[in-house]
Amino acid sequence: MQHKTTIAIFLFLFSLTYTATGQKLINSPYSRFNIGTMEPAGAFKSLGMGGIGTALRSNATIHFSNPASYSSLDTNSFIFDFGIDYGRNILSDGASSFTSEDMNFDHLLIGFPLAKGWGFAAGIVPVSSGYYNLSETVLKIDPGYDPIVGEYISNHTGEGGFTNFFLGSGININKNFSAGINMTMLFGQVKRNYLVSFNDIFVYQNNTSEKLELSGVNFDYGIQYTAALKNNYFINAGVSLNSGKYFTSKYQHLSYKSTTNGVTDTISDISDNSTSAFIPGTLRLGLSLGKKNKFTTGFDFVSTKWTKSRIPGAEGYSGDTRTFLFGAEFTPDRFSNFSFLKRMDYRIGGHVGDNYLVINGEQLKEYGASIGFGVPLRRSLSTTNFYFDITRKTGAAGSSLHTENYFTFGISLNLYDFWFIKRKYD
Repeated sequence: MQHKTTIAIFLFLFSLTYTATGQKLINSPYSRFNIGTMEPAGAFKSLGMGGIGTALRSNATIHFSNPASYSSLDTNSFIFDFGIDYGRNILSDGASSFTSEDMNFDHLLIGFPLAKGWGFAAGIVPVSSGYYNLSETVLKIDPGYDPIVGEYISNHTGEGGFTNFFLGSGININKNFSAGINMTMLFGQVKRNYLVSFNDIFVYQNNTSEKLELSGVNFDYGIQYTAALKNNYFINAGVSLNSGKYFTSKYQHLSYKSTTNGVTDTISDISDNSTSAFIPGTLRLGLSLGKKNKFTTGFDFVSTKWTKSRIPGAEGYSGDTRTFLFGAEFTPDRFSNFSFLKRMDYRIGGHVGDNYLVINGEQLKEYGASIGFGVPLRRSLSTTNFYFDITRKTGAAGSSLHTENYFTFGISLNLYDFWFIKRKYD
């Protein structure tokens, strides 16, 4: 176990450096706005169940959306969870479509008990992605050509994103209640650039660049209630909350024009390092019920008052969100000695609600469905988790907003082993 622990800690520290520079290269025009395209949050076990997690408790899975769940970690256990995902995004405006894809790091989580009924967890998870790459060429033969403007090429590009690193602890208050807290550290930046190049060499080229950096510490609070019923049935309820937080921000917006011979003329240069960015808090309510080692069903409600956000360069692009998540997991026979398929976990889920972006006065809607599988490793509580999700982002019927169909396939290795156990034999 000592070697496994060393490897896990090394990968955990390595991911801190990797995530600071790596990003998903999924092309989405909606990443141009606010802090980018929001990433789904949760271990792949949760995402295979529609993203629920507020009322889930497990001795082998880290449900970081509610830190009270850490109190369920087994004594002397050690959990390490590392996941990667593949994404494919199909953009459509009704007349044409465009596809982009990428594979990247998703999350890294570790957890272990500090005492009986008292657990600790840490992890690094993505918050949003700011990548996009869009271009348009208008020539004399195109319908949109204007002889006053002339031929031109416009390019919109963006890169970067934001990440959360968290440390948390959960403890059992009594037989039924547990409570927990996460300290989360947000960091990252997004860069955006807009360039219009005219074919006429005597016309200035217009260039606009934008850069936003955010950093700061916030706290997530959670409680859970669990009750054991007859015949191994159970019911869990959970609440988690993080309050609104002002984060340190650095913002720069630069516009200038230039000619092909290198002459430039600055139009505007706005730098603001004194104003803090406000990101609103999120409320999560969850309920789950099931039978131990057999099945679990659950439901989450997530609400964020994004209209209260104050993010430089993002005024008018935010709307309040309410999202409903639901899912289930079923295991035919966890202790079967003869059937591997009966020992597997089968998951299904869905989600529906609002996207936080408001474009041209219209708020995006978002809904999707997911399935997942947990493949147990032999003679262990360790599993390999797979999940597949399809999510659609779109405006109202007949709107001018394009539609995105986002396909995600994820695989994670969830290692469970024992820690600090003295061996009788070497």
